[in-house]
Amino acid sequence: MGIFVFLPLVLPLTAWPIARLAEQHLHPRTATRLLTGVAAVMALCSTVCLALVMVVGTAQLPGNPLPDGWSDPEVRAAVPYDEVVGKAAIPALCAVVAASARALWRHGRVRRRAHRALAGLPGTGVAVLPDDVPYAYALPGGRRDRVVVSTALLDRLRPAERRALFAHERAHLAARHHRFLLAVRLAALANPFLRPLRTAVAYAAERWADEAAARAVGDRRAVATAIGKAALVSRGTPVATLAGFAAPGPVPRRVAALLGPPPAVRTWPSLFTSVGLAAWAAAAGTAVSAMSSANAAVTMFLILRAATPL
Repeated sequence: MGIFVFLPLVLPLTAWPIARLAEQHLHPRTATRLLTGVAAVMALCSTVCLALVMVVGTAQLPGNPLPDGWSDPEVRAAVPYDEVVGKAAIPALCAVVAASARALWRHGRVRRRAHRALAGLPGTGVAVLPDDVPYAYALPGGRRDRVVVSTALLDRLRPAERRALFAHERAHLAARHHRFLLAVRLAALANPFLRPLRTAVAYAAERWADEAAARAVGDRRAVATAIGKAALVSRGTPVATLAGFAAPGPVPRRVAALLGPPPAVRTWPSLFTSVGLAAWAAAAGTAVSAMSSANAAVTMFLILRAATPL
């Protein structure tokens, strides 16, 4: 395997330029899908390689349940600096698994609690809760997707701004933005180098819903005003993996974008631009990461198979 087993751990650095440029130069829909795909593939590849290194480290521990042949020098030689990185990979992978499990558990728990809280209300697509705390968010799952909003937030918005709010949250539900947010959150937990992509996807998903709401209500200024008002008073969503109307982040940039013309829809940027170069660099990094992890996995499988007595 050699150095190939380590490449997927650092190749997410190649996606940093596109994480910064995509939100400025790509349509929010394109940016969300592109960055989520890159993050998911890179996180999977780095986790696979971390697991392969952990196998070598675990085989060195006395009393481990692995076959004795897996600790042979031929196996350990497949990983550079096996004494150090093999054992360091054990707590690292355990931390990744524990953090991911905790994020999934919290995401599921918040959704279940939210659906239980709405159990006694009419089964409409919008649930208005009498609450003094202003908030609004999209709640997927259950018997149907629902928009949850408090009376405190509705009281602060004009009719046109309320329509913008509902259109925004419905756009989150229609595009399944919670899946993108959960995927990049798990990816960032698997590899800390992917955190800039998580931040960029959270912003791009909100911009995607902003543009959908602007098309639905036909008034970009009303959407911008509603976002600004909600950001000043709202407490956000109950968990980061649920999309909301005034999610934490660069709200002034969202408002400024809505006050300008709609973004151009492009499936892939031109190579002869900064964002195009960044996109191709991220694509190349993703491809190399996938090939490196596949090469490491196949090589390790063949080595372990040869080292295991029949």
